[in-house]
Amino acid sequence: MAMTMTQKILAAHAGLAEVHPGQLIEAKLDLVLGNDITAPVAIKEFNKIGVKTVFDRKKVVLVPDHFTPNKDIKAAEQCKLMRSFADTHDIENYFEIGKMGIEHALIPEQGLITAGDCAIGADSHTCTYGALGAFSTGVGSTDMAAAMATGTAWFKVPGAIKVILEGKPREWVGGKDLILHLIGLIGVDGALYQSLEFSGPGVTALSIDDRLTVANMAIEAGAKNGIFPVDEATLAYLKEHGAKAPVVYHPDPDAAYERVVKIDLSALEPTVSFPHLPSNTKTVRESGEVRIDQSVIGSCTNGRISDLRIAAKILKGRKVAKGVRTIVFPATQAIYLQALREGLIEIFIEAGAAVSTPTCGPCLGGHMGILAEGERAVATTNRNFVGRMGHVKSEVYLASPAVAAASAVAGRIVSPDML
Repeated sequence: MAMTMTQKILAAHAGLAEVHPGQLIEAKLDLVLGNDITAPVAIKEFNKIGVKTVFDRKKVVLVPDHFTPNKDIKAAEQCKLMRSFADTHDIENYFEIGKMGIEHALIPEQGLITAGDCAIGADSHTCTYGALGAFSTGVGSTDMAAAMATGTAWFKVPGAIKVILEGKPREWVGGKDLILHLIGLIGVDGALYQSLEFSGPGVTALSIDDRLTVANMAIEAGAKNGIFPVDEATLAYLKEHGAKAPVVYHPDPDAAYERVVKIDLSALEPTVSFPHLPSNTKTVRESGEVRIDQSVIGSCTNGRISDLRIAAKILKGRKVAKGVRTIVFPATQAIYLQALREGLIEIFIEAGAAVSTPTCGPCLGGHMGILAEGERAVATTNRNFVGRMGHVKSEVYLASPAVAAASAVAGRIVSPDML
């Protein structure tokens, strides 16, 4: 039977010659991930199972990132539980203050994932790693607990949507604009429990950072995972970050897809998701007069060094508008240090922005950027549901770093070429 890229990875990890959509399989895992919201629940369930230790101390990864640095006593207790578990079981990959980062930026950066891997994480945006040719998906905390004990997980094999990319993006258009356009096109349930499989000549026009952004938000279309083909850029990234040897899978030419979507990257424009769904998209030109109170640049979606460089290019020599709180969140300590060395942090501060240690805080309305009633934020994050970033009567507009930075300067949603 012909298979897609995702189906081949799942078949290999299930020890099967082939799999088909809808089939239930048990697959071996290369990585099991949890954060400070989901891992504590998993740890408590793990302790009930009765096993002595985790299946592989190198393949379980724990990253406190949502409420760290600890915002209150409850957050501190959550992280203390994780820290104790990591110490007890000699977990090799535990990342906290000093070497911390936002989990989905940290995992690729640390070389903990490679092409051909099968990974799960108790966080919905675990699908990020499909950018590197891996199958990765989010699961619940109880699934994480079982996976830490057994090193396996049950899956229903997904069908697939083929997304063919053509052309090359224009200036100020990137991966965020692509995924927002796609979600606007197919809807938040348009890929429900399917694999979004990207292909076509346009893939090479996307940087690895762009691909990480796109795969990160596959879940916002309801997808089980998003995945990109492995090319020279992928292999170079994996080598640079010290990942283990990749296993490269290609979809069969006659693989079956439930739908084919074609996108011309050269036709894309800076795009914004209006409240309160990622699918509520408009181009910036269509957005009208949307005044903002806050601009957030960072997160697991767009907090990488290339994102910060784009924002700094726009903010250099400019000031953020009066009354606009602008917060920049480098996604990892390494990115923060690189931005410091390149002078980007100085640019942000001179422009009137605040720069924070890596955290998920504002993205989920946790801390460090909460919105009050009636306030609006443009953000490079991945969700804009009701109350996502604070008060239920606040509004979040999703956009690229270029749009978020330009909007901070203008005080309203604009693209850089409108400044």
